[in-house]
Amino acid sequence: MNHNRVLIVYTGGTIGMVQDEHGSLHPFALDRIYDAVPQLRACSYDIDSVTLDHIIDSSNMSPSMWADIAGIIEREYDRYDGFVVLHGTDTMAYTASALSFMFKNLSKPVVLTGSQLPLGMLRSDGRENIICALEIASTRLAVIPEVCIFFENHLYRGNRSTKLSAENFDAFESYNYPSLAKAGINISFKERLFLPMPQGRLQVRTACDTHVAVLKLFPGIGPEVVNAVLQAPGLQGVVIETYGTGNAPTDPWFISALEEAIRRGIIVLNVTQCKAGAVKMRQYAASCDMDRIGVIGGGDITIEAAVTKMMYLLGSYPTDKEHVRMRLGQSLRGEITE
Repeated sequence: MNHNRVLIVYTGGTIGMVQDEHGSLHPFALDRIYDAVPQLRACSYDIDSVTLDHIIDSSNMSPSMWADIAGIIEREYDRYDGFVVLHGTDTMAYTASALSFMFKNLSKPVVLTGSQLPLGMLRSDGRENIICALEIASTRLAVIPEVCIFFENHLYRGNRSTKLSAENFDAFESYNYPSLAKAGINISFKERLFLPMPQGRLQVRTACDTHVAVLKLFPGIGPEVVNAVLQAPGLQGVVIETYGTGNAPTDPWFISALEEAIRRGIIVLNVTQCKAGAVKMRQYAASCDMDRIGVIGGGDITIEAAVTKMMYLLGSYPTDKEHVRMRLGQSLRGEITE
């Protein structure tokens, strides 16, 4: 019987780190991972691996590296049944979200995973995370046509995930969408929650426009802060983190600043600061003015998905702002509840 084949794409991160003489952690080469997880040599599926040209701490992740990861998967897509991306936890949700938008008609699992402790440490959570991610990416029991994150026994939709803890092993959560699978004695798949299997061939678009900003509201925020963001040179889009269900100050200066930015062609997307719940424009008077001037409601999208979706759409449709505005309010890859 032919074995399923999985490709590991190694980007760096805590999972593959060692300590230097000063106690600082730095990424090491992929072949050390096999020494730390010898069980991988006994798997019932075939494993190959590739390493980015420059392995990094995920704090240095960038859209150009998202394109590199996407390019590797596109190039090897027909040769493998699934893909596992080893990635640092700090920006994993951003990468998972970005890849989900870059891959249209994805019909194979792309599973990102990592660890809170390096593999070389006795109590590392990385071994279980890698083994389970590979099992999910290779299984014939359920084909998951999505970019996902696996961490501490749970498989989450990548563009629904966010990092919630810098210290606990259960470092990720998907507040507005259930997990897609849970690993116990067996791995239980919730196929009813998967995205539908696409009909067309994989299409990959990696262009991103990074001229975006995040404006997080707080009580006492003043015009100098708001205008510094909205008047940044070259700015194309702003994700504004509001209160509750999308509420913001109703001060005339604040609404006028947003309205002037929108008039200049800047796209403004409203997302909530809350981990769970959604923006509901006009539910309260405090969001009515923003709706009136053309601020887009982001629903229950995460901040990671909002930022990467805006980058992706602006990069894909650089001359069609109306199309970008329309698509921001729609679910492209299951990132918004409709």
